[in-house]
Amino acid sequence: MSVNQVSVFLENKPGTLNKLTKVLAENKVNIRALSLAETSEFGIVRMLVNDVFQATNILKENNFVATLAPVLAYAIADEAGDLNKLLEKFSEADVNIEYMYAFAGRERAYMIFRVSDTKKAEAILKSKGLKSLTQEEISAV
Repeated sequence: MSVNQVSVFLENKPGTLNKLTKVLAENKVNIRALSLAETSEFGIVRMLVNDVFQATNILKENNFVATLAPVLAYAIADEAGDLNKLLEKFSEADVNIEYMYAFAGRERAYMIFRVSDTKKAEAILKSKGLKSLTQEEISAV
């Protein structure tokens, strides 16, 4: 099952990221994972949050450009070599990774992947013994 990621386009200037986090904090939206990529003119914030629909609505109400995108999430052991084992499965399945980011939990690390065909990749990876996390599981870690 894929997870919904919130993507937000931000102008690349001081204070815009703070405005984003302030709106979410004021509305009790918990950011579980965050990645920020930038160019000279704008940035893209990619987030996993506890309530994607509330977050998206709040952001749009506050004039942020926010979209949802499906991503795959996998838990791995927080030890040397476990990411490599996961990536070997992606290679064996011929799944191209467009981008990835991670966040750490208490006992595990969580890897987030954007691929071109989420459903197909998830099915192939499942056949190789990998179970992707659900939105509920991500919210609970």
